[in-house]
Amino acid sequence: MQLNQQTVAAISISGSGLDVLGSLYLAYDLLGGEHGPLRVLTRMVTYSILAGLGFGIGLGALFGLTAGVTTAVTASIELNREARHLPHYSLRWQALFAAIRSVGFGAGLYPIVGFQFAAAFAVLNAMGQVFAYSRGVRPGMDYSRSRRPHLTRRQFSSTVLRSLGFIATALICSAFVHHVDHPLLFALRVGLVTGIVTGLFQMVNPFIEYFADNLPARTLGVFGVGLMLCGFALQSLQYWLALLDVHLANR
Repeated sequence: MQLNQQTVAAISISGSGLDVLGSLYLAYDLLGGEHGPLRVLTRMVTYSILAGLGFGIGLGALFGLTAGVTTAVTASIELNREARHLPHYSLRWQALFAAIRSVGFGAGLYPIVGFQFAAAFAVLNAMGQVFAYSRGVRPGMDYSRSRRPHLTRRQFSSTVLRSLGFIATALICSAFVHHVDHPLLFALRVGLVTGIVTGLFQMVNPFIEYFADNLPARTLGVFGVGLMLCGFALQSLQYWLALLDVHLANR
């Protein structure tokens, strides 16, 4: 991969973000201990990495970033509420979560299919998610905490329906909004990627929930130090390039 100034800047910013995140884990006790925000943050970081990698491998880095982060953040907020044994959010809030995730999907598809297709896909996707919420299908459905991943029958069926819904949405957008090359293959790609990632997300969810709610403070501190070291390494890249006299591409 050829490095340019924008790439180096993005790496440095990512390093700064890891430094901030690591300092939050080191300040675990100051942030309220086990009842503070770090449990939610742990979920967000873990789910973002998993979903981002899955979406990114199947549909590109940008899709992995936008769809992975929006999916992970909204799902983590809902799962944290389930973990505290509180009633799930109202349909109005769930519609907001669906809209945020749909914007992430649309933004990730935009470079591939254009604005019209991406916008239509996001709108139809949001409508489908709101309908699913009204039928009781949500990230916290069949919530559990366990050392072993598992997938319930209801979670499996909802994953299959989600895949079929994404395939149908992509085909509709291609037929009526903006035609793409090989629409069936593209629709199958979108549907299978989202279905597989969703299924894996649901499968490992019990283990991650157990992990998030049972981490000792010392482990969180060690994790924070590791994040800060990674952040320092990323931030120092620009100085190593200057020291080694590495020339960067203009674009």
